[in-house]
Amino acid sequence: MPTNRLLVLSNGHGEDLIARRILEPLQRLEPSLAIAVLPLVGQGSSYRQLEGISAIGPRLTLPSGGFSNQSAGGLAQDLKAGLLGNTWKQWQSLRQWSHQGGRILAVGDLLPLAMAWASGLPYGFIGTPKSDYTWSSGPGSAWPADAYHRCKGSEWDPWEWALMQGSHCRLVICRDRLTARGLRRHGVRALAPGNPMMDGFLPRSIPASLTGLRRLLLLPGSRAPEARRNLRRLLKALPPSSEHVLLLACGHQPDDASLRALMEPLGYQHTEVPAGSDADAAWNGPGGLLLLGRGRFETWAPWAELGLACAGTATEQLVGLGCPALSLPGQGPQFKRGFAERQSRLLGGAVRVCQSPEALATGLQLLLNEPQLRAELGRIGRRRMGPAGGSLASAQAIQHHLLP
Repeated sequence: MPTNRLLVLSNGHGEDLIARRILEPLQRLEPSLAIAVLPLVGQGSSYRQLEGISAIGPRLTLPSGGFSNQSAGGLAQDLKAGLLGNTWKQWQSLRQWSHQGGRILAVGDLLPLAMAWASGLPYGFIGTPKSDYTWSSGPGSAWPADAYHRCKGSEWDPWEWALMQGSHCRLVICRDRLTARGLRRHGVRALAPGNPMMDGFLPRSIPASLTGLRRLLLLPGSRAPEARRNLRRLLKALPPSSEHVLLLACGHQPDDASLRALMEPLGYQHTEVPAGSDADAAWNGPGGLLLLGRGRFETWAPWAELGLACAGTATEQLVGLGCPALSLPGQGPQFKRGFAERQSRLLGGAVRVCQSPEALATGLQLLLNEPQLRAELGRIGRRRMGPAGGSLASAQAIQHHLLP
């Protein structure tokens, strides 16, 4: 059976992004490899930037955004929206693709890993969401979860170890060395070649039009309607200032109509886009000058002094660049208090969880006025996320361990 075929399974926006980062160098290393993708959650929009790949299976945008495991209500909404039927159709698509042979690369957590194992084909696994940093060091703790992970010596669970130890599993990649070391103690031959999340940023000089302003990056998340709610809460929490430039780096959501309906009641009015900013639109309002940049995250993140975040992957990337962040948990379904606190532990406190809008305003003034504290938190974030270069190293590991 042919082996020059690869199917990538991924279960979320962040997982799609990581997979895309790895597939870019893999296509250069293996130009004859036929690559297909099966996004298990959402529309898989990150893959559209890749040429020469095909997509299989149905698409379904879930009400929970793929976070139905965080609440019974989210699970109920997803089930009502057709989660089980969609998963069954995705499984059928995977089985049909598998009949012609090839390799499977699972990116994410238990769901893609289990589907890769059940395919019967050789598979590799890139475990993106779990890190032993979340229980091995603070700030804070999550009892009893931390004690449970400490007893195991790994955040991954025994059934996940079993799938990673499967006879057809050729490769396991973790996000950091600490997590890989914990898995190796349980007989999983885990590697940590680097974190692909830190690749793809575009270092450019800050334009003169923004140099006299305090640069705050707004990350409301990528899923509607949660992203709109998060953005409104962040803007309302900001203290009045004419010295801030608010860099709203987002994708398709919130859309233009939603932004207009959100901004005007908060006192923001359209204004001229500053020269050199690459912004799509600009508003002046109580919190400062707000710039909208769709697809500008990789350009704007290196400019930021501080992040105001209600996001997952993007917050981790920002902190990994050495920019600390303040987060403001909301009603979810993704960015709730538990998620935010776990993220803070993962990043060693380089993102600080604010329990109220007032706490965010206070934390903002503190960090802007304390450059040494910002620098220390930035150093912690860089250590937790690791340097750039993980995409190529992961692609080389796939080429060496999974494809032969």
